[in-house]
Amino acid sequence: MIRSILLSAFLMSSGTIFSQNLKTVSYQDGSQKLNGLVTSNAGKKLPGVLILPAWKGIDDEAKTAAADLEKQGYIAFIADIYGEGNIPTDNASAAKTAGFYKKDYAAYQKRISLALEQLKKSGAVSDKIAVIGYCFGGTGALESARGKLPVVGVVSIHGSIGKDQSRPNETISTKILVENPAEDKSVTPEDYNNLVKEMNDGKADWQIITYANSKHTFTDPKSADYNPVMAKRAWNHTLLFLKEILK
Repeated sequence: MIRSILLSAFLMSSGTIFSQNLKTVSYQDGSQKLNGLVTSNAGKKLPGVLILPAWKGIDDEAKTAAADLEKQGYIAFIADIYGEGNIPTDNASAAKTAGFYKKDYAAYQKRISLALEQLKKSGAVSDKIAVIGYCFGGTGALESARGKLPVVGVVSIHGSIGKDQSRPNETISTKILVENPAEDKSVTPEDYNNLVKEMNDGKADWQIITYANSKHTFTDPKSADYNPVMAKRAWNHTLLFLKEILK
């Protein structure tokens, strides 16, 4: 127990330290100003990873991931999906705002595309780019694949994997890794089975890893659901996947 508490404290403090090396990048969606973050190796020609944050916008988990990805030799860019002036301040506003983009998936895909362009402008090699996302961002990772955005692979980390069943299942060329907590109450057996069918119908290269004894936000050190053992495994699986498809 003490070891887990110390590890959580280290990860949270590391996220604060690492975030100091992230540079703000402002860009636009029409009249809406967006403020993303890019790692300090921007400008080099390297593989790139777009990070889609959870439902409250850019947070310490996304920043810590970006810092670690930089150490692994990637340019990382954290997308701003909501835009300046629209960042949720509590769970209710986060649910409402994230719900809008889940329903209007075309708007979500557009915001992801704009962030991808910023990642490329930051030096990322255009044919060596992947997307990872947490929670709401995990939904976005899957939408990147569904929208046929120009990325090699996506990782959905405890994302909402359900899709409106009125949408047809289409061919998916993007490689997909889904990291699914076994006790995530937001994912129903129907959601899971529909995703498997969608991947198979799309002839996708896909994999789902399910993590035992893990609730929804099991990778976030600030969450009551945090499971340090499974969080470490999930991150190692993410790095292995990225290494396979980008290097």
